[in-house]
Amino acid sequence: MSVKITFPDGAIKEFQSGITALEIAGQLSNSLPKKVLAAEINGEIQDATRPITGDATLKLLTWNDNGGKSTFWHSSAHLMAEAIESLYKGIKFGIGPPIENGFYYDIDTGHNTLTINDLEKIEKKMLELANQKSEFKRKAISKGDAIAYFTEKGDEYKLELLEGLEDGHITFYEQGGFTDLCRGPHIPNTGHIKAIKLMKLAGAYWRGDEKRKQLTRIYGVTFPNQQELDDYLKMLEEAEKRDHRKLGQQLEIYTFDEEVGPGLPLWLPNGGFLIEKIEELAKQTEDEVGYSRVRTPHIAKEALYIRSGHLPYYKESMFPPMELDNVKYYLKAMNCPHHHKIFGAMPKSYKDLPIRLAEYGTCYRYEDSGSLFGLMRVRSLQMNDAHIYCTKEQFESEFRAVNAMYLKYFKIFGIEKYKMRLSKHDPSKLGQKYINEPELWIETEEMVRNVLINSGIPFEEVQDEAAFYGPKIDIQIYSAIGREFTLATNQVDFAQGKRFNLKYINKDNQEEFPIIIHRAPLSTHERFIGFLLEHYAGNFPLWLAPKQIAILPISDKFMTYAEGVASKLKEKGFRVKMDERAEKIGKKIRDAEVMKIPYMTVIGEKEELNGQISVRKHGKGDIGSFSIEDFAVLLQEENKR
Repeated sequence: MSVKITFPDGAIKEFQSGITALEIAGQLSNSLPKKVLAAEINGEIQDATRPITGDATLKLLTWNDNGGKSTFWHSSAHLMAEAIESLYKGIKFGIGPPIENGFYYDIDTGHNTLTINDLEKIEKKMLELANQKSEFKRKAISKGDAIAYFTEKGDEYKLELLEGLEDGHITFYEQGGFTDLCRGPHIPNTGHIKAIKLMKLAGAYWRGDEKRKQLTRIYGVTFPNQQELDDYLKMLEEAEKRDHRKLGQQLEIYTFDEEVGPGLPLWLPNGGFLIEKIEELAKQTEDEVGYSRVRTPHIAKEALYIRSGHLPYYKESMFPPMELDNVKYYLKAMNCPHHHKIFGAMPKSYKDLPIRLAEYGTCYRYEDSGSLFGLMRVRSLQMNDAHIYCTKEQFESEFRAVNAMYLKYFKIFGIEKYKMRLSKHDPSKLGQKYINEPELWIETEEMVRNVLINSGIPFEEVQDEAAFYGPKIDIQIYSAIGREFTLATNQVDFAQGKRFNLKYINKDNQEEFPIIIHRAPLSTHERFIGFLLEHYAGNFPLWLAPKQIAILPISDKFMTYAEGVASKLKEKGFRVKMDERAEKIGKKIRDAEVMKIPYMTVIGEKEELNGQISVRKHGKGDIGSFSIEDFAVLLQEENKR
């Protein structure tokens, strides 16, 4: 009996039933099996060694695929557990998943005490075991047998996990001398793991409950070769220098305060300036293409969010309600329902469309305290939001124009690497996670796909990542050192028009619901400024730098001349910081360097006599003496976006 296998390029080939993805790889190319880590079969990632017994779609996953990396790191967690179990007696294991970069395993060390000094020993054992090229073997097991196995081992953690599993859907994985409760998938064998680095130890409460026992969490990362590990560690070293949390404090951008509350940033003057400049850019860009600016309140009645559907779908991400006069009010978690009300406030004709409503609205979302992370995950956020209300005929040009706006911003901020992801619904979750309109889902996803294809923009498709009201484009950008950020989104909404009874009169004098596009090209101030801090390593381009020039008089004797220089540069539109402290010039220069001010002017006797200034450039040192006029000319071109 044969099976038909459909490959990503659309090619269909027949193979014997029961063949594995790894065997198919061998028939396609002699070298391919060495690269295959897992297989995506009918959209599900599985072991490349599992038999295929029916017609299927197949994508072979390698290290270059996210699914391949995730499987590689999941298997590495098992390898680490095997190494630890062989080195220390009485160890018990919690969970050991792959994460964005690497993996971890939560461990009950029993009578053992693991310290950072143990990590090198565990690494060596892992490499020793990896070199044995042990196969990862999947074994279906009954719930009763699984319970018996872990009862004998005295492992209360696996027994608790088994409580939530259904009999007939339980699997063990074995490699070498290690057996674990796991649904998989895993790589074919441990020999693929060539380079290992265990990064750190941390504490983690069992199942995230602070009332439960605290386990030891070991984080690690592995690679298929040493060079990639070395490159990764160098990237981490550079990333540490660029950490937006460290730079945000150093450059006096923002702060948090316990009395204000976690996840609620306070923008310091330098941060306030960055916000003003970014809003200025956004407003100028949006004004040029016909957006209208609106403002909406920070709270609204419960009824508004019930009508929009946000409360049923996103209640856990919203702050608890406030009650006044027996009416519940919620802090605004999104701007869209408010904008819909503005659109519906006056009658509309097709001649009025498209209508583009923009607002840098402040929203509030409840993020779990454990997920808060600098500016990247906060509870108060100012969003570069807008909603476009258009006809079906206008949709493609409007959606294309939004994508063009993204590309314009990428050029301005030097974002050279990015990708767009078409996030689609999961048909099995209609009515639960997604609006139950199957035909509209198919139609709008095809509309978005066609715009991307016609625009020549590279993209990938991902299922079960859409908004509840329609498909969207998620934009992933990469900083100067290759770190990936989810910047913003461009969403299609086919549900809210009907929910809010938003209508316009079409050419046939009939009422019709508009298509709504939700877009936020510059994300939130919090996430975008966090990204820019890391992208530029705090070295903002001149036009964006809060302070552009530091005036550094050598002593008080030259303060009057220095103040005159500062005044003239301010008159020419430059942002100047006067350092009036009674400090030595060396310290003034060092402090200006720490604050990453692009230019410094040193002013002493020679400069005053010659009517000039000595100029230093951040990170480069002395660049010579200039008249104020010549220095201004030098800066004017650089000061453009």
